[in-house]
Amino acid sequence: MTLAPNRTATTLDRAVERATERLLELQHPDGWWVGELESNATMIAQHLFWHHFLGLRTPELDRKVANELLARQRDDGTWAIWFEGPPDLSTTIEAYTALKLAGIDPGARARGYICGEGGVSHARVFTKCFLALLGHWPWQWVARMPPEVILLPPDGPFSVYNFSCWARQTVVPLSVVQALRPVRPALIDLREIGARFGQTKPPPRPGPIRRVAFATAERWVRDRQEVDGSWGGIQPPWAWSIIMLAALGYGFEDETLQAAVEGWRGFTIDEGDRLRPEACQSPVWDTALAVIALLDAGISPQHPALRRAGDWLTGQEVTVRGDWAIRRPDLAPGGWAFEFENDLYPDVDDTAVVALALSGLGIGAGAVERSLAWTAGMQSRSGGWGAFDVDNEAHWLYKLPFCDFGKVTDEPTADVSAHALEVLAREPRYATEVQRGLDWLLAEQEPDGSWFGRWGVNHLYGTAASLPALEACGVPSDHPAIRRAVAWLEAVQQQNGSFGEDIRSYADPSWRGRGRPTPSQTAWALLGYVAAGEAGSDPARRAVEWLCSEQQPDGDWQEEQFTGTGFPLDFMIRYHLYRLHFPLMALGRLRERLAA
Repeated sequence: MTLAPNRTATTLDRAVERATERLLELQHPDGWWVGELESNATMIAQHLFWHHFLGLRTPELDRKVANELLARQRDDGTWAIWFEGPPDLSTTIEAYTALKLAGIDPGARARGYICGEGGVSHARVFTKCFLALLGHWPWQWVARMPPEVILLPPDGPFSVYNFSCWARQTVVPLSVVQALRPVRPALIDLREIGARFGQTKPPPRPGPIRRVAFATAERWVRDRQEVDGSWGGIQPPWAWSIIMLAALGYGFEDETLQAAVEGWRGFTIDEGDRLRPEACQSPVWDTALAVIALLDAGISPQHPALRRAGDWLTGQEVTVRGDWAIRRPDLAPGGWAFEFENDLYPDVDDTAVVALALSGLGIGAGAVERSLAWTAGMQSRSGGWGAFDVDNEAHWLYKLPFCDFGKVTDEPTADVSAHALEVLAREPRYATEVQRGLDWLLAEQEPDGSWFGRWGVNHLYGTAASLPALEACGVPSDHPAIRRAVAWLEAVQQQNGSFGEDIRSYADPSWRGRGRPTPSQTAWALLGYVAAGEAGSDPARRAVEWLCSEQQPDGDWQEEQFTGTGFPLDFMIRYHLYRLHFPLMALGRLRERLAA
């Protein structure tokens, strides 16, 4: 079946044109795109906590943070990890504490929920650590990681390199903080939620090994600070590295600490009466996706906007070694990171997508070639790819009481592996790596025909990444794996043609492919249909019609749902440009296939 009616084709053309114009409007003069990376109330509350610890609070900061938290409080008095998600105890405790710190009563409903869930004693480790910092929980009652772990060899049975890079960067400074037990008392009453004020015991006097561990950890942290003052461009290691340096006795005369605090200002969104920090920023990812979407929409590679974007992306290439080299010491650097400044932690996902974008523009051949070699070299022994590290699969870490805060390993996943395959399959010299990766990806297909999505929600994302990878690898559209995937998409498509998947699918398989429809997830399904040779099918037509009907007059789409993933269930992300990137990419790609 083809998309026959002229009216539908004209509607498709208009939708692509409006979305193209909207995306071009959002480009920064320097060539990049970046949308807000929205997470949850813990980022807002912790912003106030570490400012309190460093003596940087002001009445204005208190007011703006309180207003942001109150705007995010739900009718039942709680806070959640994602839009329309269930109430979360630790998130609610942190928001509650921050409001009290700002002189605001969070309300009886919030107190009732926290007490009903067991109070502070049932909160996760990070929440207890911040409360301990404020003097409202004993440091000695918090599950901890000894700082001496930094002294263990990288290739030993246990080391900091068993952790994923995002966890590793956080664990090292936090382990020092936990050993030092610093407190800057916040004179508020939290007894009603089970807090314990003033009960931290002084830490044991450090012996010679612990002193060496402190010095080694401090040097490790300082060596990994980025140009913008961050650590990996993400909040958890940034906040705890700031706290570690202050706990060690450094003040703002210390260049590392000063750069860290000043750099954080660039991660705050100030709307006058409300302020919220971003946990991370995604300019490289957003720019690469924008370039691909615009190319799919038919924009010439010579368009000035795309040339600016290509030049900017080329300039962001990583050319130095980072922690990934611990397990790949002979691999030359290459690739791209996610953030503005992150030379030490490039990732396979960004690298693959940027390489696809630059190849489409026909520029940056040297950078692309280096990135492909780096990507091939980052393949795990299983044949798949993780995001930041190789063979990072120490799942026994989750048995440690300390590791209750989300994902701490970076094992190969279908979405990252699929993106790696999609770009490597273009180069015959990587045939061996591609075959191993393809075998791995096919074996990862779920019995229902879908693939798991690690960095996007969830099986719609994993399937949308995997089908283009299979196509790039030359797998024919009648292959059983592709047919099973198409059958799954058809089974979960909603009556109005849309697709949606609830975040609960990470815990409950019955939610796979089910949930409130969103533009980004509908576009993912449509990308899967196109790659599977189903561009002209009736399900694809209905998905197109839904996307076109939901488009706003300015060419954008509305999407409040969190369809991005940091840690499945524990830290979810709303990428504010996903609602535009992926529909434009899907509609443009489908239109091109129908015209072929």
